[in-house]
Amino acid sequence: MAGPSVSTAERTAVAYEVDSLGVRLNSTDGPRQIVRDISFDVAPGEIVGIVGRSGVGKTTLLRVLGGLLAPSSGTVFLGNRAVHGPPADVVVVFQDYDNALLPWRTVERNVALGLEGRVPRRERRSRVERALGLVGLDGRGKEYPRRLSGGMAQRVQIARALAVQPTVLLMDEPFGALDALTKATLQDVLLDIHAQTRTTIVFITHDLDEAIYLSDRVLVLAGAPGTITRALPTGLPRPRDQLATRELPGYLRVRHQLWEALRADHG
Repeated sequence: MAGPSVSTAERTAVAYEVDSLGVRLNSTDGPRQIVRDISFDVAPGEIVGIVGRSGVGKTTLLRVLGGLLAPSSGTVFLGNRAVHGPPADVVVVFQDYDNALLPWRTVERNVALGLEGRVPRRERRSRVERALGLVGLDGRGKEYPRRLSGGMAQRVQIARALAVQPTVLLMDEPFGALDALTKATLQDVLLDIHAQTRTTIVFITHDLDEAIYLSDRVLVLAGAPGTITRALPTGLPRPRDQLATRELPGYLRVRHQLWEALRADHG
């Protein structure tokens, strides 16, 4: 957990430093405290999963990290910079890939969207090709989104995020709408991407097994308003395997601890 404050030099050793974060939003019943007193760090290159029941404030927290929502109290630093708007080197990937892709653009032009007007054409083409390769879509650049499965469409959205070469990837239930086999495949794609790029990844999920399998550390957001009640390192070796990793004693131990934390919040 983060301490009360850190120096500028110390902040360069972390990707995110969140201190005493709180968010109040207007509702039909007046202002409502969504999350409060949230403090944690994320190390560069770390994968952090955030779990919690529906309505506890997971998406609100992710939006604050992405600079899409201003906190009511506390601070958020990305490296040594305070987050007061969307940072250029942070990309958010949402669950709704159908609406995220432009149907009149080819796959490669969807992936290039964030580079247009910022990157020369030759470099743009190179980045798009590399991003498509990272998600396993080599040779599919000329196709249109309507011809893609849900899993492929989500790969395109991830490729578009990778093309801008972010230092941080924020993901909101990225595989929640997919079937079990496609979800497992994309989980492994994400781990392969991380092994090659060392991008810092923070994601939220309702899937406890997904959180453990992907993460170096899992945060439990609980209560009303939401706050972090547990921060558990998974301690699982890499590379990971969908069967062998999930059968490890350490995996089952973390699963038990997270389940108990979530059950306590429900009851």
